[in-house]
Amino acid sequence: MRYGITRKWITSHLSLVVLLLAAAEALFVAFMHSTYYDEVRRALDNRYSIIAGSLQVTGDPQSDSAEAAGQRERLLRQMVEDFDAKDRFELMLLVDGGRILTSSSGQVPGLAVPPDYQLARQSGDGRGEAIYRTSAGEKVMAVTYLVPYPADLVVAIRLVTSLTLVDQQLADYLQLSLLVCLVVFAFSVVSGLFFVRGIVHPLNTVEATARRIARGELDIRIEESYDGEIGRLCETINDMARELRRTEQMKNEFISSVSHELRTPLTSIKGWIETLSHLSPEEEMYARGMDIITRETQRLYNMVEELLDFSRLQSGVKLNFQRLDLVAEVSDAALMMQARIQQQGLRLEYEEPQLPLPVLADPARLRQVFVNVLDNAVKYSTPGHAIYIDLLQDGESAFVEIRDEGRGIAPEDLENVCQKFYKGRNAVQGSGIGLAVVDEILRAMDGELSIASQLGVGTTVTVRLPMLGAAGPVPAP
Repeated sequence: MRYGITRKWITSHLSLVVLLLAAAEALFVAFMHSTYYDEVRRALDNRYSIIAGSLQVTGDPQSDSAEAAGQRERLLRQMVEDFDAKDRFELMLLVDGGRILTSSSGQVPGLAVPPDYQLARQSGDGRGEAIYRTSAGEKVMAVTYLVPYPADLVVAIRLVTSLTLVDQQLADYLQLSLLVCLVVFAFSVVSGLFFVRGIVHPLNTVEATARRIARGELDIRIEESYDGEIGRLCETINDMARELRRTEQMKNEFISSVSHELRTPLTSIKGWIETLSHLSPEEEMYARGMDIITRETQRLYNMVEELLDFSRLQSGVKLNFQRLDLVAEVSDAALMMQARIQQQGLRLEYEEPQLPLPVLADPARLRQVFVNVLDNAVKYSTPGHAIYIDLLQDGESAFVEIRDEGRGIAPEDLENVCQKFYKGRNAVQGSGIGLAVVDEILRAMDGELSIASQLGVGTTVTVRLPMLGAAGPVPAP
């Protein structure tokens, strides 16, 4: 994980930083190069403007007289001899054809036709510029200006300046800017690695903890405290571990309870079979033993069916939806449980409503819901008390309330009685998954199960189902 995040950060964040720094560096170098070279051009143009201004005062610019032309040439030659900026510029006079007549340096270069002279002849404003290296390897900028006024031999003025200092200054700025880019890049790397480490280290802790939880170490927790999303992730991992631990404990208790519940009838059956093997079928004890074996076998069958139902529900409830009258379904379930209720010394208080309550549900599964709830009411009631069934509706949903006057459910167990594997402290015989099955079935039918209870007073179980025609989603058959 560390390498994955770090590699992604390098390929994305650092690559972007490098591209931005390279672009910024290129723009800076281009800007400085343009600025400094433009300054050199302006300096050459300003120097030429001074020379051109001096030529203009020698006479009428429109005059073609030989005397005026000669005067301008003498003035130009004098300017070359007295040129005061020899340390920065070289002033040259060019004759027709581009040959250099004289130079302020006192030496006439061997360059017969300067490239800037050709550009000046071709340009519309009489100005030509060239940047090149001399035979000595020095980089220079040369600008040729065609003389706008008649002169005897001189047809152009040429100014040349070295770019060595300019390029040196640009090189210094380039080094400085590269150093700045390097500092920025180093800062980005350090801060980025610090940021990535702040993510990777907690994630490594979370990964290691999750692996240990996956191996079954459900008591492990992330002890370090983090802020933000990482902190919430750690809290979620810890909550998951606690919930898994709790579920594991409930599962173990469930297995132990079911094993005990299965062993009790099996022990009874085994004991009676051994007893019956020594009895004659005509004896009264034989008939009594067969009756006990039949009841215990049915008890085992019911428990196994309940476990199978629970297993099927974990893979998804498959329902056969039909249009049903909830009143008729509740009445059938009450009639089915009537005999058992009376056998336990209880009475059933149920008044069948006159009007139907149409719902969309699976009849077999709905009957299983009511039978399971009524069976629990019988188990937890004492003889002489009653079990009450009431049907209500609010226009959108139908409600079936099944209330007993039994021992009730402890407050600490009430919120967990519908969870799988959970068996409360006051639980009697059985697998303890009946209400979990009921809850799963009702959820699949867009219904709801709610339980209210008080110790020593009784329990009320409410089943809610959406009525046909009411607003809201209805499961498709």
